[in-house]
Amino acid sequence: MTEILKRTVLFERHVQLGGRMVPFGGWEMPVQYDGIKAEHLGVRKHGGIFDISHMGEFMIQGPLACSFLNQLLTNNVEKLHPGQGQYTLMCQENGGVIDDLYLYCLEPGNYLMIVNAARSETDWQWLETQWRAFTSKSDALCCENQSDSWGAIAIQGPKVRAWIDTCFLPETGVNGNTLAALAKNHIGRFMFKSNEVWIGVTGYTGEDGFEVIAPSHLVPDIWDTLLLKGQSESLQPAGLGARDTLRTEMCYPLYGQELTMETTPIEAGLGFFVDLEKGPFMGREILSRQKRERPEKRSIAFKMTGRSAPPRPGYQVFSSDDKVIGTVTSGTASPSLNQGIGLAYVWENHTKAGQSITIEIRGNRFPAEIVKKPIYRLSGSA
Repeated sequence: MTEILKRTVLFERHVQLGGRMVPFGGWEMPVQYDGIKAEHLGVRKHGGIFDISHMGEFMIQGPLACSFLNQLLTNNVEKLHPGQGQYTLMCQENGGVIDDLYLYCLEPGNYLMIVNAARSETDWQWLETQWRAFTSKSDALCCENQSDSWGAIAIQGPKVRAWIDTCFLPETGVNGNTLAALAKNHIGRFMFKSNEVWIGVTGYTGEDGFEVIAPSHLVPDIWDTLLLKGQSESLQPAGLGARDTLRTEMCYPLYGQELTMETTPIEAGLGFFVDLEKGPFMGREILSRQKRERPEKRSIAFKMTGRSAPPRPGYQVFSSDDKVIGTVTSGTASPSLNQGIGLAYVWENHTKAGQSITIEIRGNRFPAEIVKKPIYRLSGSA
C-alpha cells in the first residue's frame, strides 16, 4: 500500500526551484536542489535556507508548566528565563530516548516545544498521557499540539546575520533589540509585515543562523522574502541531503540513528543535557547509574584515513585486532573535509580519540581513526 505523504506549505516553492522530493518521516520533502555538495558548501561559506515546517510544535502553558516539563525532560527547565531556549531530551523510565527537542520559554508559564517530524505523533501521545497523569486541573496546565497551525524556516550560514534585519522588525516593547543582536539559544517576538512571528537562534548545522516560527499562512511569503533579501549574499535553498552532511560534520545526533528508544542520552554522549541535580525526572535512575558507572557502549566520531567509498549506517566497525566493536549510525562523504566521516556506537573500551579502527564497506575493510567531536570545526573555533 502506497504511503500518503504530507506536504508543507512550501511544497510548490520546492517544485518551482527544482527540488528533488523524497519521503521523509511521513512528509514529501526536498533532498536537494542544485546538489548536496554545492548546498553544503553554500551554507558553510554564505547561507542556506531550509524548510523545517514538517517539525512539530507543542504549547505547554499554565502555573504548573515548568514543574511538569521538569519531570518529563532531561535538562533543567527552571534555568530557562523568558526569551531563552535549551536543547533537551524526553526519555522513557528506562532511559531510552523518545525524542530530542528544543524547548523555549516564551513568557512566564508559557513554553514552546519543537519536536522532530517523524516523532511528532509519538511525542504528543506520550506528552498527553503524562499530562493527564500529572494533574486534573486544566486551568493549571494546558498542553496543545499546534503543529498544523505553524510552519518554520531555518536560515543558516556566516553571512545571514548581516542582512536578516532587512526582513523583520522588533516588536514594540522588546527592548528595541534587532534580530541580528539575538544571541545563541534565545528567542524573540518579531514583526513580519505587521504580523507577529517567533524567531530563535539554535540551528542544526553548526553555523550561525535563525529559525523563524510563524503561522502557516505566512510561511510562503516569509520564504520568498528571505530568498530575495539574501540573494546578494548568495543565500540558496538547501535540502535534507545537505542538512545531513552538515549535522554529521558537527556530530549532531539524528533520531532513528544515534537516538532511539533503545539508546540513552548518556550512551549518545549527551550527558551535558542531562541535569541529575534538579530532582526526579523520567529516566533519572538509569541515567544516573550510567553516568556514574559508564555505559557499555558509547557514540564516537571517526574519519576515514584513506581512500574509500563513504561509510554508511549499519556498516560494522572493527578494532585494530579485527574484533567487531560496533556499528556505524551515520556516515557520509564530508564536503568540507573531502573525506569519509561518521558516527558509530562502539564498546566503551574502544572510545579513545586517536585509536585506529576499520570500517567494513561493501565487503572490504578500510582504515579510520576515532576523533574528538565535532569532526569539523568552524573557522575561529577552539
